[in-house]
Amino acid sequence: MALQDKFRILEFPDLGDERGKLVVVEGEDMVPFAINRVFYIYGSDDTVMRGQHANRISEFVLINVSGTSKVRIDDGVEECIVELNRPRMGLYLPAMVWKDMYDFSADSVLLVLASTHYDGAEYIRNYEDYLKEIGVTKK
Repeated sequence: MALQDKFRILEFPDLGDERGKLVVVEGEDMVPFAINRVFYIYGSDDTVMRGQHANRISEFVLINVSGTSKVRIDDGVEECIVELNRPRMGLYLPAMVWKDMYDFSADSVLLVLASTHYDGAEYIRNYEDYLKEIGVTKK
C-alpha cells in the first residue's frame, strides 16, 4: 500500500456565522476512531522537532488550531510532508507510521486527538528499531 493511501487529510465543516468561526470535530464520525486522549503542543518554534516516533496501536488526528506546522510521515519506504495551515484541516495518521512534527510558527497550537490512552510501551522511539519491526531494510 502506498504511503499516500495510509494517511488522510480531513476537512472539518465551518459551522460559524456572523458571530465568528465554529469548527466541531466528533470521534467515530469525522474522526475515524473514538477519541480517548487529547493533547496539544505550543510554545515551539521553527527549530524544534517533535514526534520522532511511531506507535504500534494508537491512531492520531493532528489539527493546527492556530498557526502552522509541518508533519513528515514515513512508512519505511516512502515519506511525505504535509503542512498543517488551516484550523479546519486535520491529518489522520494510522498506527505504525513514523511521524516528525516541525517548522512550528510562533503562534502554532497543534491539537492532537488520539485513539488510545497514553502507554509508553507502544511507542517506537528509534527509527532503526521501527524499520526492523516493519521488516524494511534500507541500504
